[in-house]
Amino acid sequence: MAIPVLTDTEWDRLLDAVAARAGHIAALLDRDMPTELVQDTLAAGVRLLPSANDLEPSCSCPDWGYPCKHGAALCYQVARLLDEDPFVLLLMRGRGKQQLLDELARRNATRAASASASVPSPHPPTAPTGTPAREAFAARADLPPLPGPPPLPERAGRPPVFATSQPAEPGIDPEAHQLD
Repeated sequence: MAIPVLTDTEWDRLLDAVAARAGHIAALLDRDMPTELVQDTLAAGVRLLPSANDLEPSCSCPDWGYPCKHGAALCYQVARLLDEDPFVLLLMRGRGKQQLLDELARRNATRAASASASVPSPHPPTAPTGTPAREAFAARADLPPLPGPPPLPERAGRPPVFATSQPAEPGIDPEAHQLD
């Protein structure tokens, strides 16, 4: 099989098409190759899926069929791998999964930064209002100190329970899991 590796220019167009729609990235991460992604890359001038001419198996066996059973098995295995993980196709086209994800993250960050810089804020920045923490806590300095922790029990036992006027939830037996 001879699946051509994409050029740097084709990769740029492909990555722009993928990054343009969050659904494309989500689908790839979900190990799916949506038809819309293939169509968007075609519209960008990049043929992502291999054509029949790209899949020319060759074998030295004496089988007269074309493709021979070995070549057909190879095509089925490639199809199975591509169905399971679209990153295999992208790897065959010249870039690995982590390299693609890093580049998509960089492009999305760049896109988000340029979008936020170009959109004016509806409210001009203002100085924060309120009471500084030093003043807020200084006003409470007249409170008595907190009491110390209660003494430790002599032995482990059942934890204290606050009495409530409401019955326990149906199906829950508070006595079922005693610690003593």
